[in-house]
Amino acid sequence: MTEDLPDGALATVAPTPPGVHDADVERLFGEGGALSQAVRGFRSRHAQTDMAKAIGNAIAGQETLIAEAGTGTGKTFAYLVPALLWGGKVIISTGTKNLQDQLFSRDIPTVRKALNAPVSVALLKGRSNYLCHFHLERTQQNGRMTSRDDIGNLREISRFMKTTTTGDKSELSRVPENAMIWNLVTSTRDTCMGAECQYYQDCFVMKARKEAQQADVVVVNHHLFFADVALKETGMAELLPSANTIIFDEAHQLPDTATLFFGETISTSQIIELCRDVQAEGLSHARDGADWARVVAPVDRAARDLRLAFPQDVMRLAVSQIAPSSAFFPALVTLQTELQAMVAVLEKQAERAETIELCRVRTIELGNQLAAWVVATDAAATVPDTDQENVLWVEAFSSSLQLHQTPLSIAPIFSKQREGSPRAWIFTSATLAVKNDFHHFTDQMGLADVTARSWPSPFDYEQQGLLYVPHNMPQPNSPDYTDAVIDAALPIIEAAGGRTFLLCTTLRAVSRAAERLRDEFARRNLPFPLMVQGEAGRNELLDRFRAAGNAVLIGSQSFWEGVDVRGDALSLVIIDKLPFSPPDDPVLAARIAALERKGRNGFIHHQLPEAIINLKQGAGRLIRDESDRGVLMLCDPRLLSKPYGKRIWQSLPAFKRTRERDAVLDFFAEVPK
Repeated sequence: MTEDLPDGALATVAPTPPGVHDADVERLFGEGGALSQAVRGFRSRHAQTDMAKAIGNAIAGQETLIAEAGTGTGKTFAYLVPALLWGGKVIISTGTKNLQDQLFSRDIPTVRKALNAPVSVALLKGRSNYLCHFHLERTQQNGRMTSRDDIGNLREISRFMKTTTTGDKSELSRVPENAMIWNLVTSTRDTCMGAECQYYQDCFVMKARKEAQQADVVVVNHHLFFADVALKETGMAELLPSANTIIFDEAHQLPDTATLFFGETISTSQIIELCRDVQAEGLSHARDGADWARVVAPVDRAARDLRLAFPQDVMRLAVSQIAPSSAFFPALVTLQTELQAMVAVLEKQAERAETIELCRVRTIELGNQLAAWVVATDAAATVPDTDQENVLWVEAFSSSLQLHQTPLSIAPIFSKQREGSPRAWIFTSATLAVKNDFHHFTDQMGLADVTARSWPSPFDYEQQGLLYVPHNMPQPNSPDYTDAVIDAALPIIEAAGGRTFLLCTTLRAVSRAAERLRDEFARRNLPFPLMVQGEAGRNELLDRFRAAGNAVLIGSQSFWEGVDVRGDALSLVIIDKLPFSPPDDPVLAARIAALERKGRNGFIHHQLPEAIINLKQGAGRLIRDESDRGVLMLCDPRLLSKPYGKRIWQSLPAFKRTRERDAVLDFFAEVPK
């Protein structure tokens, strides 16, 4: 997807100028400047102007800048103005596809029009976001649809294909983003035939990449950025060398995203899906070539047996924690053997159809990944802990098993990616520091000796908000802890008139809290609509929450950040526990062990700053505008009972603080001035 240049604009990218004058930035952001004249409701803010100057100077000097901007600073305009005027070829990477769409459809057009900036803009997403001509046609002919919803959704997608110019599935709102049918009408890296495809010239993925090549500003998301850096597959490999400026918005998400993509994961569900495709393609194109059901059955069974090696529904284990006598290791060998046998059959039939050849390549690649994981497992058993760079671990879900190889640190990998041609790197977010200390983020990303600055929020938190920590809460590991949270929260929710986010650290707590509140609202005849994560998509729940005006929404991690509810619809944010990472996480355990081998404290130097940054994100949902008022209720008694508690609340917005329920009730009873 791309936007046209303004009339008369040139398609070439001007070289980055030798300097950016602060006076130019002052003029653009000042009263009566280009932004105030063109953007409705725009007001000049010193912090926003100062941040824009810092980013402009970093772009001009091809430097790295870490820029933390408190909620309400206006960081998006602060980086867009210098990026569009002085950035040269710019890549902007955001945390989510929703933010990506917002930047492309709303924010960039607004700023570009205000500045009359002669730049072209393109939107680039991962291939699973674009309709695939080949897979749609194949599904229409012999689709494996199992429900009436699938059939109706396929009809909608077929109509959409005839009118869309981008193939971006986000444009088809009538089919839910998580509908199963999308898996059958989009391609993956494994199932794309590339230049061999008969529809290659019409391919939406290829068109999007070509437009990105030619655009001055390209909007991507972190997953796409790192998938490419890791795989050299998504089109970013060609974009990066030509970029003068790279801007990461919501940069606090980068360590987790980069860890995901610089690691390796193999899933039994990938192998089972491969078996389904091998059987379907064999029957379609080489029915007489083999007994296809018998070819895939041993591989399918071996993949399922590997999952059954662990009886638990959900669990995570480092390889070193798996008993040598476990059924897991023999099951792994069996799966490798059966994959090799399937390759032998596919090699004999591959020339009969391109899709069978594609299945052959996929089988070989999965077999190689599996073999590499086994080799790494054997090597890890003989390498001292101090020399290990990766964590090998397994993760079981109800019907699948994943084998992971995760880097202990992404710092050396990311540092290497930043080598080469000089360019500006901008990292911005509302939550990058812990009490103005950026070391946790810079250590994770390998950003030694770079400039880091923070601009405070313009909001008057002391007048607009109240931090409430209730008395007499049990310890968070108590079995009845979630019930205690609900007991403490109910009178506050009632005083707030609903208008509440209840943010939980686990899905189990979400489920229990929903059960309790549903019962209590009915028993007390409270008129608050209850919305629960998982009962509908995130955007749909948020739209319903805003429209209701007195709703209570219960959510876990996906509602802690990237959620913007302004005005009276949200006046109370309740957080059940401090968001420490789960103790059974093998990657966390390995990182803590690595820190402690270096004489550092794993809790103080890793777990605590991670929890503080997550908590700042959750707390940031409350005050989104200068007229907002509300209460942040933190139920975890460790905030006051533990020595580290002070460091946590000092990192939060400067709300007035109380432990008294009556003070909270009085706050809600007050009429705002």
